Amino acid sequence: MKGRALAFGAGTVVNAIATGFGAAFGIALWTKAEVELLDEPGFFEGKILNEPSENTRLICTTVKHVLNHFKLSREYGARVITDSIIPISKGLKSSSVAANAVALATVAALKENLEDLEIIRIGVEAALESGVTITGAFDDACASYFGGYVVTDNLKRILISRQQLKEDLTVMIQVPPRKSHREGNIKRMKSIKNYVEHVFNLALNGEYKTAITLNGLLYSAALGYDTEATVRALEAGAVSAGLTGTGPATIALCPRDVCDDIETSWKELEGRIIRTEFNNEKAKVI
Repeated sequence: MKGRALAFGAGTVVNAIATGFGAAFGIALWTKAEVELLDEPGFFEGKILNEPSENTRLICTTVKHVLNHFKLSREYGARVITDSIIPISKGLKSSSVAANAVALATVAALKENLEDLEIIRIGVEAALESGVTITGAFDDACASYFGGYVVTDNLKRILISRQQLKEDLTVMIQVPPRKSHREGNIKRMKSIKNYVEHVFNLALNGEYKTAITLNGLLYSAALGYDTEATVRALEAGAVSAGLTGTGPATIALCPRDVCDDIETSWKELEGRIIRTEFNNEKAKVI
């Protein structure tokens, strides 16, 4: 019994760590998952093709949570394989995306059906148990699974709003070489709560471009990140730019005619540059 699924990446509009409320948007980077169910209860083997040295606990735990949901944990084990073009531990939601893809692939392998939000919540629980997130990153998981622009209550795991992103903008990402395996200093991020609340209100009113930049500046200050990539992007013509997640990557939204200028301005910085687009497509079985 096999199932295969694909989910897409996401970028931060408002990081939920400070307030419990978040917003994020889909980007056209993907993760694919294949789940093979085995008649070996308790046996779980994971492989991450794009980063073989990364810990596979999350993807194996996600399968376990789906099996538990259907009360099948005593009947099956699994072999899980993921492949992705999303850099890991850079703020581009690689964990949320992997959990979505694996959960959906497991449901497909079982030939069962689940509501979209239930699949997302299973992935969030698996991410929390695996220790790859502090909040569960419900906003990131929703943006990854549904695509478009989402606003969420992460504490209650409620999807407040979702809309398509129709602006003709390119998504530019500056990815430093270092990884961020932890969500930084929680106390420092909580200290900016009052200011992030104002940014969340902007996001709630659809002003996502302004929110991205202000959120990024606030969290960069709290986490001690350099904002050079953000300022260079804005100087070169980006309509929005800011830290995504807890970094270290910076995302910029820009008209196509200034993409080359932004790339030139970023080439002096250490790291790689990715060009992609908004994603409005849902995660899917493949």
